[in-house]
Amino acid sequence: MRAYRENLAPDEEAKYLEMRAADAESPRQFVNFAFYKLDPLFRRELTEAERAEAACEVSALVTEAKSKFLVYPFSTLGIRPECDFLLWRVSYRLEDFEEMTAALMRTRMGQYLSTPYSYLAMTKTSIYVDEHDFEDRETGRKQIVIGGGKYLFVYPFVKTRAWYRLSDEERRRAMREHITVGHDYPSIKLNTTYSFGLDDQEFVVAFESDYPQDFLDLVHKLRESEASAYTERDVPVFTCLRQDIETITKHVGGVK
Repeated sequence: MRAYRENLAPDEEAKYLEMRAADAESPRQFVNFAFYKLDPLFRRELTEAERAEAACEVSALVTEAKSKFLVYPFSTLGIRPECDFLLWRVSYRLEDFEEMTAALMRTRMGQYLSTPYSYLAMTKTSIYVDEHDFEDRETGRKQIVIGGGKYLFVYPFVKTRAWYRLSDEERRRAMREHITVGHDYPSIKLNTTYSFGLDDQEFVVAFESDYPQDFLDLVHKLRESEASAYTERDVPVFTCLRQDIETITKHVGGVK
């Protein structure tokens, strides 16, 4: 442990040590939503046998990475034109994302992959959840707990500056309404991650469900809430299908 300023005052040093002790007791996770697009040239330039071999190479790489940290693959093929699949990655080491991506780029399929979207965030205890019985669906803890829903809905999120000028009590009141609406949709699990200072957005939210119609109705209903008036940006929105990496690489690679 080290601070980047020397000669800390006693109260500064105490605070610094308190922060590091909290990290050790309850470490937070890095979270990355990386969306990939495969160049159509891959399907035109390679034979089917070459495409199949390349797909297996990427599948093996993802499987190996899953032995070290959490990697959840989802398909967006045929749903959004600018991306084909998502790798939702969760780790205590930021370096894991960099190392895996470098290895992916060295594969034959990786030479044809681009990343049109990638969102970085971390876990953090929510100040709004503790007083509500919402832990099963809203991850108020410092760890991502995947629900295993068939569908995933992901988007970056930014609040207006006016939101942060409200008092704590005013924000809590608005969020109580927000959370109460969420309780009406028990088929949906929300994973909230935080990006302040790490990426362009402030939050990345990922909703899991087996029922897309419930998510549509939830978002529609939330538009009427007080907190929604303080939304600056909540796009792009990605609808994703949970799928194993072997199926994803075959589908995007044009392998039968």
